Amino acid sequence: MKPRARKRSAMLVAFDFDGTLSDSEMTVLLGERNGTADDMAEITERAMNDEIAYAESLRQRCALLEGLPDEEAAAAFDQVALRPGAADVIESLREAGVYVCILTGGFERGVARALETEGVEVDAIVANRLPVDGDELTGRVEGPLIEGTKDDALEVVTAVVGEDRDDTVAVGDGANDLPMLEIAGLAVGFDPKPAVAPSCDTIVESMEALGELFEEEDVL
Repeated sequence: MKPRARKRSAMLVAFDFDGTLSDSEMTVLLGERNGTADDMAEITERAMNDEIAYAESLRQRCALLEGLPDEEAAAAFDQVALRPGAADVIESLREAGVYVCILTGGFERGVARALETEGVEVDAIVANRLPVDGDELTGRVEGPLIEGTKDDALEVVTAVVGEDRDDTVAVGDGANDLPMLEIAGLAVGFDPKPAVAPSCDTIVESMEALGELFEEEDVL
């Protein structure tokens, strides 16, 4: 683990989504609609273990979705769900005046749908999109978190909000979360992959434990 920063009252918390706030894997849910879910899961696992570049893995997975009817994509996004306890953590943070953002290589429609289902809101979502042409997915992917990395995204959000980067918390689990974990004031691994754990200040394995950590670290 990297050296612990001193205790701070964080004003901005950045969450990963797939594997952190949610145990749903959006590309797999989409792949179940056209029989490519097993291929999706294999590519995702390789990316999360840092065996393949994230951008390449995302493009490979999205290419498998070419021709999927958009109504099928919408049905898959309806299945995206927050992890038990995640909505409570988000609500507690926002009630405490903390700026809450989601930085994900997943898809904005799925994130928005999961939040809507739970009746919670965040301050910002930075996510990717799946273009549609003629009511079918094109197999391409667009957005800021394909080649762009989460440290860049966190820097932008921090600048917009006007907070010091040292007063930020990042919560994630996979290799594509490493950039934001490495620059945040407090890096929290949520049941992180082996390649990610050394870059975390601390590790939790449940939303209940995460809420307790936030109280201990004066985030709440």
